[in-house]
Amino acid sequence: MDFVYNLAGAALSTVLDVAPIIGILVLFQVAVLRKKLPNLRRIISGFICVLLGLTLFLIGLEEALFPIGETMVQQLTALDTGVSAEFTDTVNWQDYLLVYVFAGAIGFATTIAEPPLIAVAIKAQDVSGGAVNAWGLRLAVAAGVAVGVALGCFRIVTGTPLPWYIIAGYVVVIVLTFRSGRSIVPLAYDCGGVTTSTVTVPVVAALGLGLAANVPGRSPLIDGFGLIAFASVFPIMSVLGYAMIASWLNRGRNLKT
Repeated sequence: MDFVYNLAGAALSTVLDVAPIIGILVLFQVAVLRKKLPNLRRIISGFICVLLGLTLFLIGLEEALFPIGETMVQQLTALDTGVSAEFTDTVNWQDYLLVYVFAGAIGFATTIAEPPLIAVAIKAQDVSGGAVNAWGLRLAVAAGVAVGVALGCFRIVTGTPLPWYIIAGYVVVIVLTFRSGRSIVPLAYDCGGVTTSTVTVPVVAALGLGLAANVPGRSPLIDGFGLIAFASVFPIMSVLGYAMIASWLNRGRNLKT
């Protein structure tokens, strides 16, 4: 019975969230363009599919992704330290090596499966005439997210201030931006945005909150958030770095030929 109530609540929330989008589209189509909506049946059926998909996705987050992320972090922290957080106040970052590995792996896996990244990579390959490889771009972005999420978990464990990492990250991004070609910079910045979407954000957020709740002396509110920022800035660095390495390799091949 609780599941039915949760499903109804998620459906209502989704309808309220999507309603402004529908209202704006209809308003501009009728009041500004002054034309009837084309393919009305397809539009209605499409919005119904969107509502159903978002509703089920929200239920999946609450029932599966968030609990799994928190449970796995709790088990990993207990496995690494061997001591429950209730009985110790000392934290050694070396005791959480498995957490860093798990964080990097989950960041990589969720990013590879991110639908917006797949769409951007395919479009980039098409527009560039194959100069940008879709799989290479996805792997570069996923590697950046993996490093960023693992480093973000290290920050949570050590309790060091978040701004230090983000400022340093953007300093590196600025340096790489000036060193990279103009054609890759906009794509790299967009890749930093598409990683924080439907698949990555819920899992990474659950990971950070679960880790902060199980590390002694850490607050989920203060320390648990911030992983998504790491998942945004590090893909920019990895894509710019990937483009620079690819450019150097191409130059080397051209010199040999």
